[in-house]
Amino acid sequence: MKLNNLKPAAGSTHSRRRLGRGPGSGLGGTSTRGHKGAKARSGYKRKIGFEGGQMPLQRRLPKFGFKNINRVEYQVVNLSSIQKLAEKKNLEKITIEDMVVAGLVSAKKGMVKVLGNGKLTAKVEVVANAFSKAAEEAIQNVGGIATKL
Repeated sequence: MKLNNLKPAAGSTHSRRRLGRGPGSGLGGTSTRGHKGAKARSGYKRKIGFEGGQMPLQRRLPKFGFKNINRVEYQVVNLSSIQKLAEKKNLEKITIEDMVVAGLVSAKKGMVKVLGNGKLTAKVEVVANAFSKAAEEAIQNVGGIATKL
């Protein structure tokens, strides 16, 4: 087999429809575009959301809510994850860099908040951007330190 011998499978290719080539072709005249209207004209492009002149859905529905541009979105880490990390790596101080290396948080997304889900038994110093009240209490109850950046 060579490249010059290759052919598509029988029946898999079709010649394209040649529109507007006279009445004998059966596709002359309006060339399958119907009579008049925007779709019959050259240069017609359907606008996104256009409903034929009817008021579009996105204009019929009311506006609601807003996006707070100052919103701080935290990546969350639970106490159970910190406990596992402390046991696995035998750490006494856990920073955000340690969490990134362990795969608990992404380095690109920034802010980290520690939540009080799970049980902490290891006495560790945890460094993060924010702590929930429950997490802060749990860390201090076992003799650890919760340090906010």
